[in-house]
Amino acid sequence: MPDPGGLSALFPGMFPGMFLGVLLGVVLAAIAGAGLGRLRAFARVRPAAYAGTGPAFDLRRHLAGPLACEGVIHGPRGRVISRFRMRMQGDWHGDTATLREDFIYASGQVQHREWRLRLGAEGRFTARADDIIGTARGEVAGAAARMRYRIRLPREAGGHVLDVTDWMFLVDNGVIVNRSEMRKFGIKVAELVATMRPLDPSGRAEP
Repeated sequence: MPDPGGLSALFPGMFPGMFLGVLLGVVLAAIAGAGLGRLRAFARVRPAAYAGTGPAFDLRRHLAGPLACEGVIHGPRGRVISRFRMRMQGDWHGDTATLREDFIYASGQVQHREWRLRLGAEGRFTARADDIIGTARGEVAGAAARMRYRIRLPREAGGHVLDVTDWMFLVDNGVIVNRSEMRKFGIKVAELVATMRPLDPSGRAEP
């Protein structure tokens, strides 16, 4: 569940008027290059599409204990604007969990955040964090999990609010492939791609 804190590289020091000007250009270019339906295709995929896939993604098992993560964030034109690594610690108590994340970006920026998860019925779950507006809502089906939420970026990235669709896909060896899209006014402004892998108690990758 890496977050887009590295977006400060996309809008460094921009005040709202400048941000909207850049965003308008992105919107016009996106509309010229593709229809709105195509632009929203990623968000329209439903978890049920992966119901028959395996291995089964069990949040209590696969987001537990220490995990290591590496990833990149792409800007609206496809260029990588940020790289990061992250350590996560998942602690479960019944149907609730705390996921603590410690990020180090290539720029040297450090970020900490904490997800608070609660499992529901029929594969659904909810999550909260300090920079999430309201409640994130997710669903697990087969080897996939999807979560949607609104996030407020750090002040150094402009404090903008983005709509996020966050997908995680479990691989046979326990590695999780994460892809997230971040949108403003329905237009994609960034995309995150990362992998998360379980570690043993000594901090080494599990075989």
